Amino acid sequence: MESRMLSGATIRGVALPPKPATRVSSVCDFTALSLNAKIESIGHLTMRRQLTSPAVLLATPKPIAAASSEIRNRKITTCFAADSSPAESSDSSGAKVGFLEKYPALVTGFFFFMWYFLNVIFNIINKKIYNYFPYPYFVSAIHLFVGVVYCLISWAFGLPKRAPIDSNLLKLLIPVAVCHAIGHITSNVSFAAVAVSFTHTIKALEPFFNAAASQFILGQQIPFTLWLSLAPVVLGVSMASLTELSFNWTGFISAMISNISFTYRSIYSKKAMTNLDSTNLYAYISIIALIVCIPPAAIVEGPQLLKYGFNDAIAKVGLKKFVTDLLLVGLFYHLYNQLATNTLERVAPLTHAVGNVLKRVFVIGFSIIVFGNKISLQTGIGTCIAIAGVAMYSLIKAKMEEEKRQLKSA
Repeated sequence: MESRMLSGATIRGVALPPKPATRVSSVCDFTALSLNAKIESIGHLTMRRQLTSPAVLLATPKPIAAASSEIRNRKITTCFAADSSPAESSDSSGAKVGFLEKYPALVTGFFFFMWYFLNVIFNIINKKIYNYFPYPYFVSAIHLFVGVVYCLISWAFGLPKRAPIDSNLLKLLIPVAVCHAIGHITSNVSFAAVAVSFTHTIKALEPFFNAAASQFILGQQIPFTLWLSLAPVVLGVSMASLTELSFNWTGFISAMISNISFTYRSIYSKKAMTNLDSTNLYAYISIIALIVCIPPAAIVEGPQLLKYGFNDAIAKVGLKKFVTDLLLVGLFYHLYNQLATNTLERVAPLTHAVGNVLKRVFVIGFSIIVFGNKISLQTGIGTCIAIAGVAMYSLIKAKMEEEKRQLKSA
């Protein structure tokens, strides 16, 4: 950083004797300017220019005979702030503010956009894989495997720095990861068996299972208004299921099991509150969940894969596309889940709840467009009713949580 020299200072009407050159210090002690009398009465402090170094500290001047007696024997400390670069600004305390801190709304919007985008792309690629490679247990393990490799590489470069884990924390995370693994596998079984839009319609029932578990397992009293908001969800899913053209019991039951698994994951997550940041927490959960997913994949689909599963997929699309699809779908799966967690940290629960509902609408809509799924009028109406019910439930619950926090803070 360039160093500059000060030869003296000037107070209008009073000439200060030249001082020995004082080298600019790279660190400035921001001492308050001590003046009790109005400075206009003795003149204005003239600053020749603002320096580009972080700060300048003038040496304490000697008492001036011509100056007012009110400022004699007092220290005049002048500190010049650094010029801000185009990419940075400074707050009132002098600390530099970067782009992310200066435009938080823009950054949050980017998080939401990437969350939606990655989720839609994941669902599209995932369903295309199942169209030529219908092995959801193996694909589920691949999702987690790619995510774990991504985490290990990130840790190796310190992005982020790996947080230590002990036996006590491991015991808390194992139930969360097991439920996460079961929910993930059963979701993919449903994705492989029925239309993506129908699976997401069934998964709209997850708030109903969350409410039931909170009241009957955790003993938390659920208000009547919250239960009432879930009625459209149940009604809409029932209407959609009765006339869904791709309906089969494997897809329906698997999606319901997924709802139950993720409900228990939420319960265990509340019991396993840790000081880990969201990135490290999800990384550890992914590692444990991968270990849980490997045995079922090997037992249920291993013999079929070795006999003809891999060969059939390679014959249909080629080895390069097959491997590329698996790597991409695993990467998109990990990133969209990580972004969903990071977005939750940046916004209030109400905003996140609305965003989650809109995400499901985007996924259902894009899946119908991309795959050309034909749906009956009753299925379409039922899906809309279910999504509307989820939106009402999410808004009511988020407002209740906000009121609880305000009461605690008060």
